[in-house]
Amino acid sequence: MRIEHIGYPAGQPAQVAQWYGQHLGFRIARSQEQPPYTHFLVDGAGQGVIEIYNYEEVPPPDYWRQDPLLLHLAIEVEAESIEAATERLLAAGATVAKAMVTTAAGDRLIMLRDPWGFPLQLASRQVSLR
Repeated sequence: MRIEHIGYPAGQPAQVAQWYGQHLGFRIARSQEQPPYTHFLVDGAGQGVIEIYNYEEVPPPDYWRQDPLLLHLAIEVEAESIEAATERLLAAGATVAKAMVTTAAGDRLIMLRDPWGFPLQLASRQVSLR
């Protein structure tokens, strides 16, 4: 078995999907332009899939008020430095949620929030998890 997708609610799924495509390199694999406005996004490696949706009866959490360690989407940074990726995403409307840290294993991590408040962790690993 493998993970098929992970889903999370967002107030503006189409705008979130567009931002993730433009700034994270995700591709919209499937979308629905009527409620719940579901968008399935495939990462740049073609392996990870996230679903973004908005059911009126289940409003999105207030991601801004949640600690980003409760729930976040981690993005592996390969082609550019983590500093360059951070600066690029900040210029695109992301904000810093938790400062950059270096773990005992030598991994570098920074926690950002997308423009809608959802936490995005950028990860530059010494040794890949795959």
